[in-house]
Amino acid sequence: MLQIAICDDNSQTLKDLYTRTTNYLKNNKILARISTYSQSILLQFDIQEKKYFDLILTDIEMPDVDGMTLASYIKKYLPNTLIIFITSHLKYAIDAFELSIFRYVPKANLNKRLEHALEDAIMMIQLQSKKCYIINTPRRMEKILYKDILYIKLNGKNSLFTLSTGTKTQIRKSLNQVFSEIDSNDFIFIDRGTIVNLAHILRLKDSTIQLSNGTLLPVSHTRLKSIKGSLNSFWEENTCG
Repeated sequence: MLQIAICDDNSQTLKDLYTRTTNYLKNNKILARISTYSQSILLQFDIQEKKYFDLILTDIEMPDVDGMTLASYIKKYLPNTLIIFITSHLKYAIDAFELSIFRYVPKANLNKRLEHALEDAIMMIQLQSKKCYIINTPRRMEKILYKDILYIKLNGKNSLFTLSTGTKTQIRKSLNQVFSEIDSNDFIFIDRGTIVNLAHILRLKDSTIQLSNGTLLPVSHTRLKSIKGSLNSFWEENTCG
């Protein structure tokens, strides 16, 4: 069952978003639990208390915690959660892009844009839940969801996975072998000894990338141009639209 949150300080807009989202889910036979918040700070508190959401629809201009601040907080604690901004002001679209927001929906175009945004978001969530890397050795079997992988580093003769769940696991394989086994274009080498998940990159500045958990990783100068191209293409395909 999907976990969805809707946050807007305007009670009428909140009710409208809830109704539209509920209708879409019912019409497409999608099971979901929807939590509504008229105060963004209450949503922030729930996330702090480890409440999980697959998808969050939120306004940007709110009195307690504005949408941009809330999105940064969500990315820190729920890096895999998709965020759809619902707002009246186009000026926020650029900032939304920089925060790796999944989609930006103007309130004036809810009829045309919201259903498509929900459709694309739920499709991505379902795909992410199926894509995984399997570690199968004589001693253990382990399934690692692609969406949970922050980065993979060479560790001697092993490949060490660092996950968004706060855990690490490794397998006795080379990085090149692991890379060839990952069936996704969302992973790239940023240097000879590090593979990174594009979905977890928040920003690239100079020769350093920042991941959704705050980790900073250096980028090889020889790969910098291709990394920028890959990141730009990924953001264009998977964020605001």
